[in-house]
Amino acid sequence: MPLQTVAPQRLYRQIAEQVRQLMASGEFALGSRLPAERDLALQLGVSRPSVREALIALEVEGMIEVRTGSGIYVRHTAAAKPTAHAELDDDTPANWGPLEVMSARILVEAEVAALAAANAQKGDLKAIKSGLQQMKLEAARDEIPRQGDEAFHEAIAQACGNSVLLDTVQRYWMARNGPLFERLGDYFEHPDSWQTAIAEHQEVMHAIEARDSSAARKAMQKHLKQAHKRYSASWRRAPAR
Repeated sequence: MPLQTVAPQRLYRQIAEQVRQLMASGEFALGSRLPAERDLALQLGVSRPSVREALIALEVEGMIEVRTGSGIYVRHTAAAKPTAHAELDDDTPANWGPLEVMSARILVEAEVAALAAANAQKGDLKAIKSGLQQMKLEAARDEIPRQGDEAFHEAIAQACGNSVLLDTVQRYWMARNGPLFERLGDYFEHPDSWQTAIAEHQEVMHAIEARDSSAARKAMQKHLKQAHKRYSASWRRAPAR
């Protein structure tokens, strides 16, 4: 048999595989509660965000069940049929860890916003404002304003004047629309969090309109750090579904 290329695997998927093997071996029995996220992180020697991403992946696969305010329970001990996201190449945005994506966005999109403040044309400003307005309309209909959110951030990336950065931001949104991010959002996105996010977007827009690159950078950093913090909240503080 010819040797095959060995592809590096994302950390959260390595963690998920370890937990999956422990369930299959009976270490974590069917119906039992898994150790707390904090304890798993200590035992595995990894960060809590990486553990959270692994647990989300296992939930998407149907292996575990998260019961808000109670804990995380084993739902199946045999490996389920691979889901669509599990069959994808590791470099596919849908397989990127959500909290890792958020960390990257803090670095990249802050500079994108600063460039947009310097380079935005009239049409760009109109598109940014339109994205924010769409967010407000979606929120007013009690919808999670994801389409408006994506339109807002993509308009800023378009305004920055760098096609590589635009492509990068678009790939972030490919990840944002993947199953891992969607499930994370089910727990930590709710009307109050989106009203807060809309106010943060407003600050970014005002800084770009004022052509203040420093303020735009700081406003975007603030927004994305707060978003990361919201996604990193305790499971116990996640709204009951």
